[in-house]
Amino acid sequence: MVNVDIVIPVLNEQEALPVCIARLQNYISENIDQKCNIIIADNGSNDDTPKVSKHLVSEYENIKYIRIPERGRGLALKTVWSKSESDIVCYMDVDLSTDLKALPILVDRLESNYDIAIGSRLSKTSEVSNRSFQRELTSRGYNFLLKIFFFNKFHDAQCGFKGLRTSTAKKILPLIKDNKWFFDTELLLIAEKSGFEIANIPVQWTDDKDSRVNVVKTIIEDLKGIFRLRFLGIPKVK
Repeated sequence: MVNVDIVIPVLNEQEALPVCIARLQNYISENIDQKCNIIIADNGSNDDTPKVSKHLVSEYENIKYIRIPERGRGLALKTVWSKSESDIVCYMDVDLSTDLKALPILVDRLESNYDIAIGSRLSKTSEVSNRSFQRELTSRGYNFLLKIFFFNKFHDAQCGFKGLRTSTAKKILPLIKDNKWFFDTELLLIAEKSGFEIANIPVQWTDDKDSRVNVVKTIIEDLKGIFRLRFLGIPKVK
């Protein structure tokens, strides 16, 4: 049987975590045939996230909790994915903005002909709700900028819903320099340049109005990452 590691990166999510885990566990038990492990990757929380996570570990058999002292979603994913012994690794945001019905599709793509599968909010058949005009414009502008610089084929670099064959992840991870939000984009650009097949999965997305992402700071870091790869070059898996 294929094993899947589902990583939930968290930072100060003591309230959202129990809701996320309950919904995810319920969906997995009713809709996923593969064996799924859920890994809470706590990157630097200073609230009761560790306490809540440990309680969830005691409540469910298939949950693990990993504490990464330094903050950074990319670092959390690198840490967990690089140690995974499962066949497939993936991650989703704790707010579950991506409708979970995309999960079996993602796993199916990775079991077939694709090395990577990513959720796309920008596909023609995607459904996006509760999203502000500013966020929509920023997302489309960012992905348009990527295509200008890199001529990439993937649609949505930043959607918090991605999966890889573990063998693919372990080849790409050592080449990724960014440990924060640009991690996703850098991963996909390296993967495409290296010839890995990427599946774009249209998703139903409900934007989280309680998101604490600093949009301006993230945009600045993303632009730095883009210019680094544009002028210093994208590394390639050998």
